[in-house]
Amino acid sequence: MLDHPQSAAAAAAPTNAAETGSAATGSTQDQRTVFDLALIQRYDQSGPRYTSYPTAVEFDPAFDADRYAEVCRASNAGGGPLSLYFHIPFCDTVCFYCACNKIATKDRTRAQPYLERVYKELELQSALFDNDRVVEQLHWGGGTPTFISHAQMRELMAQTRKHFKLADDDRGEFSIEIDPREANADTIALLREIGFNRMSLGVQDFDPKVQKAVNRIQSEEETMAVLQAARDQGFRSISIDLIYGLPHQTADSFMQTLERIIEVGPDRLSVFNYAHLPSRFMPQRRIAEPDLPPPEVKLEILQSTIERLTSAGWLYIGMDHFARPDDELALAQRDGTLYRNFQGYSTHADCDLIGIGVTSIGMVGNTYGQNRRELDEYYADIDAGRLPVFRGIELNRDDLIRRDVITRLICHFRLDFGDVERRWDIRFGDYFATSLSKLDGMVKDGLLEIDAGGIRVLPKGRLLIRNICMAFDAYMEAKQGKVGFSKVI
Repeated sequence: MLDHPQSAAAAAAPTNAAETGSAATGSTQDQRTVFDLALIQRYDQSGPRYTSYPTAVEFDPAFDADRYAEVCRASNAGGGPLSLYFHIPFCDTVCFYCACNKIATKDRTRAQPYLERVYKELELQSALFDNDRVVEQLHWGGGTPTFISHAQMRELMAQTRKHFKLADDDRGEFSIEIDPREANADTIALLREIGFNRMSLGVQDFDPKVQKAVNRIQSEEETMAVLQAARDQGFRSISIDLIYGLPHQTADSFMQTLERIIEVGPDRLSVFNYAHLPSRFMPQRRIAEPDLPPPEVKLEILQSTIERLTSAGWLYIGMDHFARPDDELALAQRDGTLYRNFQGYSTHADCDLIGIGVTSIGMVGNTYGQNRRELDEYYADIDAGRLPVFRGIELNRDDLIRRDVITRLICHFRLDFGDVERRWDIRFGDYFATSLSKLDGMVKDGLLEIDAGGIRVLPKGRLLIRNICMAFDAYMEAKQGKVGFSKVI
């Protein structure tokens, strides 16, 4: 494992050092990524993003609100910190590429009735957890969280503090998703005042032609003003979100946006692959398919992005995420404590996650539970004094073992067989004989190496980590036909 930040030069150097050493141990090249076009084209299939295992397609209505409540109460025996996720579904305008659960409306009065239900849910949820359990992680997502007014932001945080004990600023990781069109310097100052210390800014692309095609007109000046305000207010981490594969994008045009982002130097950067699934997401039907870049152009954009960010000093954390070498995510990846959940990569693996609001997903104990996905149904449950959990899953022993393996691989790109065997009292080679056989071709292709000690994902395999994880997914074998997963690249 690394014990110091990797330099930009080392990160970019095309050496073969990563091809040597034990598969189960780290090296100074662990966080290097190699783009191999031929391999990516060969392995580019659909698959889960593994924000959970089992994935949400396995959730079952048999896991209902009553069972969720029992699990929450039982979790108090182990204690431990909490994480809160709030879903604010409203957006002033709809971005055509969006696949999130959102409600596009110009009517700002719709926010208050929703928040009133959120306050009631906070009360219902807090009754299930011991008062001494501290919230170390909190996130507002959406939708557009800043759709609500400044007064409503204050009240939502006040209601949260009324029902839960929040960690202090030094210890808590409190983040919010920001649409720069829906925020200004006063908004950012307020968010810092009420407790937020991290944010992600949605940018996608600065090219006006691309913005027009996806109905997201957002000037560079708006974005930079919000970013500077966040720095002035002392936000500890600023992340920027980009999307490749949008209409009219080329490698050259996308690099212009990327160069501007590199200039301002956020702590983290997410570069998401646009998945065009108009049959599932109605707004995407308003995107003209002939305007989308062909697969070879998308790959060119991705390759150029990785090479440029690597040369500029960012490390590829995995699953579209990049971070500076001294960022918390990069440090956690090197010391083996990085975790992944519905909010992406995290350094808080020991938290029970409580989902608040329509469609939110929680993870308490060895279960996942999801709230109602339709606003009317969510309101009906809350108004009747019921928790709005309508489906979920209780993980069996096999689920837990496989989740552990997949999490280790997707977070750290390595797996120590001995660690897994000691934790779960299994013989790895026997338990995962079928899974290991599925990796034979990937070993031959140089995506990973396997020895008696474990598995190490090589630089050429990092971009294809979802393919590697799928070998350990027991549910993938039973899938027939399309299940709606996005392409891995």
